[in-house]
Amino acid sequence: MSEPQIRVVVADDQALVRSGFTMILAAAGLDVVGEAADGEAALAAVRRLRPDVVLMDIRMPGMDGLEATRRLLATGATTTAGEPTRVIILTTFDLDEYVYAALRAGASGFLLKDVTPDHLVHAVRLVRDGDALLAPSITRRLVDRFTSTSGVREDHGALPTLTAREREVLVLLARGLSNAELAAQLQLGEATVKTHVARILAKLQLRDRVQAVIFAYESGLVSPGS
Repeated sequence: MSEPQIRVVVADDQALVRSGFTMILAAAGLDVVGEAADGEAALAAVRRLRPDVVLMDIRMPGMDGLEATRRLLATGATTTAGEPTRVIILTTFDLDEYVYAALRAGASGFLLKDVTPDHLVHAVRLVRDGDALLAPSITRRLVDRFTSTSGVREDHGALPTLTAREREVLVLLARGLSNAELAAQLQLGEATVKTHVARILAKLQLRDRVQAVIFAYESGLVSPGS
């Protein structure tokens, strides 16, 4: 039995960007079921089409991608299979406060608009499978920049529920290590690492690894610049 096609909505105010991304995804066998030129249209498309993944431009006229992402994730949008709809943010600049806010709201990662076709397709597939699109160096610089400038440390009452090993895994995860790198550093099997990560996300009620990175910084477990 063949795997069902990944269904995508592309939201960007530039028609050329939408058509370019649509062609790349379609050529790779992904199904672009809808396009939108602003946040309102993106929300309407998601409600109507229930895609697996939304490629969401962060800066659009009217309702921007940040507000659309917040509303989409707050309403618990789901796919036709009942899984959570995932959002990938599209941005021109990696160090963008809007992108950071979208990640806090639950977006599964972000892509620069000059992304290569192969990376774009890989990113959509990765996120559809429930993984976070976590480019460690860029994500960490983003979190470093905006947690340090805000000066805010939130009180996360769930942190004490983590075991010592889970805290250790979370710190390393926040520093951008992959599962394979975590396994090597902690001398654990990769399956064991995946179990630890899954338990961390469940205990802290986080969607994915991107939110875990942000949590680690905002709880003070990891300090910007450390």
